[in-house]
Amino acid sequence: MASRERVSHLPYRPKPGEIPTNPGVYRFRDAEGRVLYVGKAKNLRARLSNYFAPLYSLHERTRRMVTTAASVEWTVVPSDVDSLQLEYMWIKEFDPPFNVRYRDDKSYPFMAITLADEAPRVIVTRNPKIRGAKYFGPYPKVWAVHDTIDLMIKVFPIRTCSDASYKKAMQSGRPCFPGQIGRCGGPCSMKVTIAEHRAMVDDFVAFMSGGDQRFTKALTARMMEASAAMDYEAAARYRDKLQAIDAVLGKSALVLPADTDADLFGIAEDELAATVQHFVVRGGRVRGVRATTIEKEIDISGAELVDQVLQRTYGDAAAADIPRQVLVPELPDDAEQLEAWLRERRGRPVSLQVAQRGPKSDLLKTATLNAQQALMLHKTRRTSDYVARSQALTDLQEALGLAEAPLRIECYDVSHLAGTNVVASMVVFEDGLPRKDQYRSFGVAETTDDTDSLYQVLTRRLAYLDRPDDDERETVGGAIVADAESPEATAEGEVVTTRKRPRFAYRPQLLVVDGGQPQVAAAARALADAGHEEIALCGIAKRLEEVWLPGEDYPVILPRTSEALYLLQRLRDEAHRFAITHQRKRRKRDISSVLTEVPGLGEARIKALLRHFGSVTALKNATPEEITALPGIGPTLAEAIHARLSR
Repeated sequence: MASRERVSHLPYRPKPGEIPTNPGVYRFRDAEGRVLYVGKAKNLRARLSNYFAPLYSLHERTRRMVTTAASVEWTVVPSDVDSLQLEYMWIKEFDPPFNVRYRDDKSYPFMAITLADEAPRVIVTRNPKIRGAKYFGPYPKVWAVHDTIDLMIKVFPIRTCSDASYKKAMQSGRPCFPGQIGRCGGPCSMKVTIAEHRAMVDDFVAFMSGGDQRFTKALTARMMEASAAMDYEAAARYRDKLQAIDAVLGKSALVLPADTDADLFGIAEDELAATVQHFVVRGGRVRGVRATTIEKEIDISGAELVDQVLQRTYGDAAAADIPRQVLVPELPDDAEQLEAWLRERRGRPVSLQVAQRGPKSDLLKTATLNAQQALMLHKTRRTSDYVARSQALTDLQEALGLAEAPLRIECYDVSHLAGTNVVASMVVFEDGLPRKDQYRSFGVAETTDDTDSLYQVLTRRLAYLDRPDDDERETVGGAIVADAESPEATAEGEVVTTRKRPRFAYRPQLLVVDGGQPQVAAAARALADAGHEEIALCGIAKRLEEVWLPGEDYPVILPRTSEALYLLQRLRDEAHRFAITHQRKRRKRDISSVLTEVPGLGEARIKALLRHFGSVTALKNATPEEITALPGIGPTLAEAIHARLSR
């Protein structure tokens, strides 16, 4: 243990007692003075001591940060809220490489109202930095923004023409072309003054910000008044505006109570990256969705990630863009300080909560599901991009010390349920892309020892490599024969049949196993016993995303942004998914074969039972009365099913 303590010694570590116990913000710098990492703490001494623990106890990426650093400094602040504000400012200023990295999805279009203009106009844009503009969205498609604007200007006829058209019309005194055809309601149409137009713009913004009930009630009242006064033309105009409002509201369903103004953050993460789906709810309706991808550099908890996301979202936000309620999947440790910070920026109370039940919880689950799909898509795109794939294979070759790039990679995973229903999966990637037609699954004798299961599976798989190659022939009685499909004629007129090589017999350049040292050792033993030690081998351990090689005491740590690491992750995740899918099918098949032994229970009723209860476990736990509730199954048959499953 003493040797380990010496390894953890860092020359720039402050002396005991030098670090204060006050709240504050700290910065790690490298030898050139570049800021590597910025963090905040309620107690600086307690927080920084975690970084100076023995190196073997630190997360791999945290260890890399503290060993790269050459100094650490801190700034004491009066309160926790001040430390939060200072941390945000410094992260924005220094852009430290070991803090989380954000990549906004810039592909979505926005609706923007150029409030800084003399006569503001509504436009569709992907530029998020128009000076003085008020943004709504983002929207999933450009046509969705245009459709919304077309409906909105029927109710609030504000300017839509270009700045050049507006300037020309105001100078010449002739309406702009969009104004002539009824597509522009600005002062350039010569129908309203600048002050009247500004009032309409304010109403447009208020409606899009969630004030739809007020306008609906006002227009309804005016329509009724005009109808009572027999001014049917005016009543028809109000009716058309109400229909336009209903059409706009119909594009955004009421998902929460009409008085709800909230932001919901769905987050999905793994060891290397995270995705955030930010749902903007105003007036009970989802007014926009923002997607963000985050690349991690050092180990960060879910609560810390929420803290960083909220700081970045609201650090530069206008008061009007901060809602009354912020819903997150997990409360950060400094939730009270974050609430105070948001309240200070908004000028009114802000509630930071975790949605536990009800419609808000359901909507947060939807946001989280979207985040999970976005994370999967992010990883898939990285491994499917040609340049990224080429880089990944090159990085793997260098990191693992291979003689050539691994163009064919096979990955193995073992899955079981408490030692039963043991299955293993083999997935194949060629040129960095999955070859699903060559995936294989294996049944394994019941055991709780993953390493033994892995050894069995690899031994069976490697046996196929010793079969004859494509161009080999077998001779029987002097004639050349083989066991495949396409006959050929030789020069002597003999008919031969060439052997068609089974896909399972192709030799991989690299085997990957899901696990660490024990799993790699078992796989290496299988390769040695099969006489195929020329095939490269590695394992990827999920907890720290470490890459283990046979016989090595220390893992290979691939960089966080390495394309090779993303490829290995994708292989591991795909092998795990395929194993679980096969196991579920096998369990369903097993229960089906058991149920066929019940007299009077046919295939259709078995399918109906499994569909009704949703899972094998639920069916086994069901009472005869619950089974009887299924149409077509009486008490006697239900008792027979229950008795058979209870054995």
